[in-house]
Amino acid sequence: MPDRILAIDQGTTSSRAILFDSALKPVAAGQQEFRQFFPHSGWVEHDPEEIWSTTAAMCRSALERGGAAPGDVAAIGITNQRETTIVWNRKTGRAVHNAIVWQDRRTAALCARLKGDGHEAMVTAKTGLLLDPYFSGTKLGWVLENVEGARAAAEAGELLFGTVDTYLIWRLTGGRVHATDATNAARTMLYNIREGRWDDDLLKLLNIPAGMLPEVKDSAGDFGETRPDLFGRAIPIRGVAGDQQAATVGQACFMPGMMKSTYGTGCFALLNTGAEAVASSNRLLTTIAYQLDGEPTYALEGSIFIAGAVVQWLRDGLKMIREAGETQTLAMRADPDQRLYMVPAFTGLGAPWWAPDVRGAIFGITRNTGPAEFARAALESVAFQTQDLLEAMKGDWSADGDTVLRVDGGMTASDWTMQALADQLGAPVDRPVVTETTALGAAYLAGLRAGLCPAPEEFAKDWALERRFEPQMDVAERAARYAGWRDAVGRLLD
Repeated sequence: MPDRILAIDQGTTSSRAILFDSALKPVAAGQQEFRQFFPHSGWVEHDPEEIWSTTAAMCRSALERGGAAPGDVAAIGITNQRETTIVWNRKTGRAVHNAIVWQDRRTAALCARLKGDGHEAMVTAKTGLLLDPYFSGTKLGWVLENVEGARAAAEAGELLFGTVDTYLIWRLTGGRVHATDATNAARTMLYNIREGRWDDDLLKLLNIPAGMLPEVKDSAGDFGETRPDLFGRAIPIRGVAGDQQAATVGQACFMPGMMKSTYGTGCFALLNTGAEAVASSNRLLTTIAYQLDGEPTYALEGSIFIAGAVVQWLRDGLKMIREAGETQTLAMRADPDQRLYMVPAFTGLGAPWWAPDVRGAIFGITRNTGPAEFARAALESVAFQTQDLLEAMKGDWSADGDTVLRVDGGMTASDWTMQALADQLGAPVDRPVVTETTALGAAYLAGLRAGLCPAPEEFAKDWALERRFEPQMDVAERAARYAGWRDAVGRLLD
């Protein structure tokens, strides 16, 4: 019997595939970066063909490295960069424009106009989202209005829309399946998360033809089978979730009050609120954490646009470091008497500020400021931004007991950063044994549907702690540092 699961993890800067065994232990992996395009200030694009070709190649690489034949794979799970928007021709499969990435801010003026016209309350009530360029709806509207012939072709039923999961499913199945899952649908600003359907009022607001939209399924569901010629055999696709929701599943945050935070290019914190879609009064997002057997589980989410990307900026932009790991060594050498604040609003500020036009700044530079202080300020900015999210979440929803944050993502490899995070939050930070939680979540969802994996409560028992970081900072020091951060952000917002 097939007992392997292949997880596709299609991210913002690379495509990965990880082969898991029946116990959900990683066996082999393949990863390949692809190009980023920045045609104008605030615009970010990908080539859809590169997304597809790198994904297919890494699936083959993982299978080969793991010594697995196609017949060994019971199911494929997909997790993906969310909100990134692709429009393609139904017959030819060719995209009509580059993929518009979640970070892209080209629709800021449209969002401001819609907000000024009083539409945000309706959008938030239906979707749990705010009127922001981050989400897919206005990106799709931009393609229809700005790509020659796109509007007419869409209205004639010739074009399809999808986030990256939908596009990959369509390509993997040879165009037989046009579908998404509830977690990705919830990020489009077109889906009513309380009624579980594409919303006519939202489609009308953004002038989107309903025929472009994919079918919405459970996160553990039947998404068809791959073309037999791709991997030598048709393989069922049985699990799909947006990357942050997949990480929530991979961290086994199945109980209300459990919280995870993923530190990759950006930082995304999700707090499970169970069957209740909590309306935020602190400009957080209400979203679907996962959907099983037709029942959605909701979450509050805070999105930070720049986390690990600030380290990339130190490396690629300022040339202060040669590799990301050097930031920890530098931060440990920083002058403790200098208080430098770096607000990395390179593409605006996310939650809870939602200020798309703000740009980054550094406060407190002295004649003695050098690379060590820059490195410390960069890493501390992640802790401060996470505290912003945690404070907002506490204001919206309170659970019994103290908060414990489960973390994952590339930045969690830095002990210094995780200790700084625990110190600034005044709460324990738990790093799991398996830090590939995004791919793990996708694999679990696929395995659950395929009958290889146990129910969520049993899966949660296998979650294993690698290290807990306990807060060590004095309460007064923590408060003083956070006050300095809020003052720096306030200066930008002013």
